[in-house]
Amino acid sequence: MDLAKLIRTIPDFPKPGIQFKDIESITENPEAFSFVINEFSKAMESLLVDKILVLDARGFLFGAALGLQCELPIVMARKTGKLGGECVTESYSLEYGEAEIQLQKTAVTPGDKVMIVDDLLATGGTAKAAAELVSQVGGHVSLIAFVIELEGLGGREKLHDHSIFSLVQF
Repeated sequence: MDLAKLIRTIPDFPKPGIQFKDIESITENPEAFSFVINEFSKAMESLLVDKILVLDARGFLFGAALGLQCELPIVMARKTGKLGGECVTESYSLEYGEAEIQLQKTAVTPGDKVMIVDDLLATGGTAKAAAELVSQVGGHVSLIAFVIELEGLGGREKLHDHSIFSLVQF
């Protein structure tokens, strides 16, 4: 399936100069959505994965479906202030600003092998922060998976210590 043909580009969002890649066209298409989940499942077949960490917010869509299909627990990394309980926090840069994400300290236990799922790899800041959160609580990242990878923004290079999987490259 050629997902690139389905993905809309929205110019100048969320600010001028950004060419936003909209994954809603995939989630609106059950065949395409199922294709993404099946490809993610294949990518992790040979790996040990105990939990799937999903990134706020679009990573929730793909990671939750993947977790159900693979019968694995889902844990969430969310924007600061959105999770209850004791959390670890990591700051990162986006292609258009600064942000922080958090993970509950008990979501990943020492030794857990974690797959991180998000919709898009751009500069790699969000995924790197998520990997740091996993490390802070004693887990190990098995794979980081994306629907879309924007090449030329340095994301893959920033994540050079991790195995990366992406379905579509722009």
